[in-house]
Amino acid sequence: MNTKLSKKRAISTVLTTVIILVSSVVLGSGVVLYGTSLFQGGTQQEAISVSGIKIWVHGTDTNGLAWGAAKVRNTGDKVLSVDKISIRGADVPFAQWYADTSVNSTLFQQTLNHTGWSGTDGLPIDDTTGCVSPSTDPVIEIDLTGGGTDADAICADTATGPIGLTPGGSAIIYFQLSNGTITSLDSGSSATVNIFAGKAGAPQIVTITGITQSLTGS
Repeated sequence: MNTKLSKKRAISTVLTTVIILVSSVVLGSGVVLYGTSLFQGGTQQEAISVSGIKIWVHGTDTNGLAWGAAKVRNTGDKVLSVDKISIRGADVPFAQWYADTSVNSTLFQQTLNHTGWSGTDGLPIDDTTGCVSPSTDPVIEIDLTGGGTDADAICADTATGPIGLTPGGSAIIYFQLSNGTITSLDSGSSATVNIFAGKAGAPQIVTITGITQSLTGS
């Protein structure tokens, strides 16, 4: 009985070596690219610094008339948008934000203040010599330094959405709380304030200051 021998072709030693070398190069390149992407992603940080937060409530108004203000700076490497302000869990609508994103370093270092209640809507009293930006008649005009010029004052109009900040950019934001979020009874107590730009930010505890004054601004 004749036995048939099957002939199988084996991969040559040289070809095997070439395949191993090519595979090693491809895998090594993939590991390097993956590591590089992780490093680049890790070095791009999202961070904001929130300071000088103030909350003021009218001392006798039964509707809970209250305002807040904060200084925000983008301390990360990416463009960020401040998109959330909340007090005691209640979000402040964008239509109640008033942001000045053109503040200089001197103005940014000043203590934020409230100039009193103007009119029945309770806007802060205009105590500047006249802002010319961001419009001819900004909603919020507060002179923080007493310099009497546009560069020494908060000049802010109503926001229409999140406040964008480039890396290193800063803004001062005044905001009106929805009536009833806090009341005159909360004067002297503490409140949790959340200011976030995406995931960047952290809650802060602020003492509420009561200001008693006529709503006519007198």
